[in-house]
Amino acid sequence: MSPTWRSSRSRHSTPPFDGTVDAAGTALPRASISQFVLKVHSRCNLACDHCYVYEHADQSWLHQPRAMAPPTVRRTASRIAEHVVEHSLERVTVVLHGGEPLLIGPARLAAMLAELRSRLDPVTRLHLRMQSNGLLLTEDICRLLAEFEVGVGVSLDGDRADNDRHRRHADGTSSHRAVLRALELLRRPEFRPIFAGILCTVDIRNDPLAVYSALVAEQPPRIDLLLPHATWDQPPERPNGDPAAYGQWLGRIYRRWNADGRPVPIRLFDSLLSAMVGGPSGTEWIGLDPVDLAVVETDGT
Repeated sequence: MSPTWRSSRSRHSTPPFDGTVDAAGTALPRASISQFVLKVHSRCNLACDHCYVYEHADQSWLHQPRAMAPPTVRRTASRIAEHVVEHSLERVTVVLHGGEPLLIGPARLAAMLAELRSRLDPVTRLHLRMQSNGLLLTEDICRLLAEFEVGVGVSLDGDRADNDRHRRHADGTSSHRAVLRALELLRRPEFRPIFAGILCTVDIRNDPLAVYSALVAEQPPRIDLLLPHATWDQPPERPNGDPAAYGQWLGRIYRRWNADGRPVPIRLFDSLLSAMVGGPSGTEWIGLDPVDLAVVETDGT
């Protein structure tokens, strides 16, 4: 599984007052959700050893159906539509996720996208996204995604050596060439509008400038650098116990990116720069912006 491609936080009209007040008697707006991550398939065709869900602590996927059933898709779309109307949301983002979402197959994917469009387009501006490892991306799938205006984010951790440090098949073989084929498809003029960007999980054992160069070479419209999953009990790897290892790694990319004239948006840096001057971070994992994201599992929970 790839970590969630976090879409930019949507801005909508102020939610209505629901009668709740804080300790000072100030009216509090009713909370709303504008981003929905649908786990449309709970299995994956890679065995990435840095994946928190399949290879580490979260094993809840074992109790989930493999794919989101059509009735669950319909009910989910209806509930999102109800929420949109109740909160007068001008736009919402729905991200198809997994596991690997393309494992549901073209027919079920088409039906799912049609259901979401038919339920939500009449009541709001719907932004559809997908986060994929790219292995199953084909011309026909790209045409389908283009028809429904689905932006596609692809996971890539750098050049072949960097990427294959973690993102491998279950038998240990490389996934790199297949990912590059997917990115080549998305760069084609007819599919470029659905190319949402590249998500890269940081591994400080990889050379940061080599990673940066490999990602920029794929001409993405955006890059997302994602820190690895970690907890206080299981902290991230830090060579020699250096507490600033990740900052130093990211700093080298930041300086190169700046020197290059910032040729592509890098979400982490853009978020930090915005938050530094008091603006919104645009993401739920930096700053104090309220989280307005909900995840729906394949069984509808």
